[in-house]
Amino acid sequence: MSVAEIRQAISQLSPKDYCDLMAELHPWPDDEWDLQMKSDAASGRLDFVRRHAEKAKGEDRLVTLDRILADS
Repeated sequence: MSVAEIRQAISQLSPKDYCDLMAELHPWPDDEWDLQMKSDAASGRLDFVRRHAEKAKGEDRLVTLDRILADS
């Protein structure tokens, strides 16, 4: 496969697949913020964010994180 063919294939990826590929090719090490977010998510401290987002998705509307935090 040529570089041109690879570029063409990449250009046809969905946004999610493109992001997954970029994360695989250019991994970022977890910093303190990432580690804290993972810990908070695992402990359930962020469940309210998930519930709010799922409710908005079920209503076919977008909601910003700022709005979720303001409503909490």
